[in-house]
Amino acid sequence: MSAQVGIILAIVVYLGIMIFVGFYFSRKNENSAEGFYLGNRKLGPLVAAMSAEASDMSSYLLMGLPGLAYLSGIADVGWTVIGLAVGTYLNWLIVARRLRRYSAKCGAITIPEFFSKRYKDSKNILMCIAAIIILIFFVPYTASGFKAVGTLFSTLFGVDYHAAMLVGALIIVGYTVLGGFMAVSTTDLIQSIVMTIALIVIVFFGINVAGGWSAVMDNAQSLSGYLNMFQTHDPATGAAPYGLITILSTTAWGLGYFGMPHILLRFMAIRNEEELKTSRRIASVWVLISMAVAILIGLIGCAASAAGVIPVLNGSAESETVVIQFSHLLSQHGFLAAVVAGIVLAGILACTMSTADSQLLTAASSVSHNLVQDFFRVKLSEKTSMLVARLTVALIAVIGVILAWNPDSSVFTIVSFAWAGFGGTFGPIMLFSLFWKRTNFAGAAAGMISGGIVVFAWKYLVRPMGGAWDIYELLPAFLVSCVAILAFSLLTSKPSEEIVKEFESVG
Repeated sequence: MSAQVGIILAIVVYLGIMIFVGFYFSRKNENSAEGFYLGNRKLGPLVAAMSAEASDMSSYLLMGLPGLAYLSGIADVGWTVIGLAVGTYLNWLIVARRLRRYSAKCGAITIPEFFSKRYKDSKNILMCIAAIIILIFFVPYTASGFKAVGTLFSTLFGVDYHAAMLVGALIIVGYTVLGGFMAVSTTDLIQSIVMTIALIVIVFFGINVAGGWSAVMDNAQSLSGYLNMFQTHDPATGAAPYGLITILSTTAWGLGYFGMPHILLRFMAIRNEEELKTSRRIASVWVLISMAVAILIGLIGCAASAAGVIPVLNGSAESETVVIQFSHLLSQHGFLAAVVAGIVLAGILACTMSTADSQLLTAASSVSHNLVQDFFRVKLSEKTSMLVARLTVALIAVIGVILAWNPDSSVFTIVSFAWAGFGGTFGPIMLFSLFWKRTNFAGAAAGMISGGIVVFAWKYLVRPMGGAWDIYELLPAFLVSCVAILAFSLLTSKPSEEIVKEFESVG
């Protein structure tokens, strides 16, 4: 009983802090769209870096990555981490500064609005396409967060998965509508700290209960292909080759960063572009270390299962509970240990909330600001605009709950599809918009639409064929989108002199 009290106490305190920060910034938030959606471009370097990466590191950091490493070893997750680490660094290095400067120059406060203003799209067609894409792919992303919360509480307290998921969804939605961008970004910073604490605690505790570091390595070395970057471990058949095509497909995760709206918004919001160098260093180091530790937790969990300390976890849905299993074990060591276990579990909530709040805020801005007011040109008061935004949050949450209703669904699988969606649709056009002045309206529209079509077609029609076609849908979508942008831009009229001059003035 004392174990559950300690866990609940830690989680309640954590949630209380999140709500307090939300209320604090909701009272300070200026009554303007730029204040609510972009924090009036006043984000400091530390908050910019950590909120960007915390909103990126959704529930796959403490569930998806450890779970996949637990089952199949380091190859699959290892190449994924390499791709993500490189993508993080390059995104901060080549995209952040120019996007901050360009978006301020044209007065854009959302990603869809940036595309329309970049190409002087007076009818806001690009804005409409981009806003619809955000709604389509943020729904499954949000669903992965709800699934993580449901799994957390149902595994820990033995409550019904669906009831736990619904309560979690209500908490996330309620917290999201409290404040604007600064509230979300500040809570994301706090959540990144909680995630870091969770990773450190589980690593040291896990190694201890698994029998020490030598026991962890002995177990990993005893499993065929488990520690090989060119093989993957299969519990049933042993090792299987991890070929070049699969490696390219897996590292393609890094391409997704160029199209993530909730990360790109942090670039637009930083108060001084000179501070981006500091942000880049902080973000890159934290991402690399946190993901490497997440993989290590999967290996430690496998050793702990072999030692009989935690149950053997079969299948992706079970293996993704490895951190929860360690937390439950830790909570049995007295009240203080239970509180620490609660902090670890709050880390899983932090992974979920830091992504969900950013996604829901971005989706709300897409509907209220981009679609209703800019595309359909409906004049709304500030009060009505906020009502539409909150209704959007609620609708996305309902659809997300429906998608996450199956308790056996995989967080990693859900996130990978949404990640491919944004990487394949927004990634190429963001790069072309910033660095190729010949890009025009036709190329931008063709790139986004073709990328979105390929993501769905490859995921559900091509990839199931297996063999050489078993490639992560992000890679073909990204390439097709690039070709479409090039072809349509070159085959149609050149951009106007006004567009070219603005492009060159950005520097």
